[in-house]
Amino acid sequence: MKTRNAIAWVVLAELIMAALGILFYGISVEGLQATTRFSGRLSLFIFSFIFLLYPRAPKLLHTYFSENYFLVFAIAHGIHLLELLSYVYLDGIALVPYRVAGGFLAYALIFIVPWLKEQVTVGKIQVTKFQIIGWVYLFYVWLIFFMTYLSRVNGGFNNAGGGQIEHRILMGWVCAMLVWKLFQELKKKLNPNRLA
Repeated sequence: MKTRNAIAWVVLAELIMAALGILFYGISVEGLQATTRFSGRLSLFIFSFIFLLYPRAPKLLHTYFSENYFLVFAIAHGIHLLELLSYVYLDGIALVPYRVAGGFLAYALIFIVPWLKEQVTVGKIQVTKFQIIGWVYLFYVWLIFFMTYLSRVNGGFNNAGGGQIEHRILMGWVCAMLVWKLFQELKKKLNPNRLA
């Protein structure tokens, strides 16, 4: 898929998330909260593909999200961030700096990595160095998703919206992603000559 088409699909999906938030909760702070929550689920969906397929199945990533799959995810999660900040502002939620520092670092990685991948394309960064960065990115962003859903399951974030069943399912999915990724890597170590 071409990058512009993948971005167009992401923007369309985000508009659908916004429409659903408004449909279910109206044009209100609650509607914005729902839109933000739905957008976060979309980001998790896109990240799941990248987490599970990188770096072993680039053709699948290119097929579904273009060669610039990190950029596509950055745009999706950037939209989510704008919605989240709007909701926090309109609902008067006070942000505690030490509690948001980890998320800030994750967003920094999410926005920097597409640029770093472009530097690989033009030969300014070696592929092997970028792969190390890619692994750090994958597991750090995974950790932030894990911590996000853990806090919801434990009831540590009362304004999150959604129900416990939804949070437990998403937490289960995030944990399953890690198990599957580690299984893939173990299988690769045991069968180094086998293709992905």
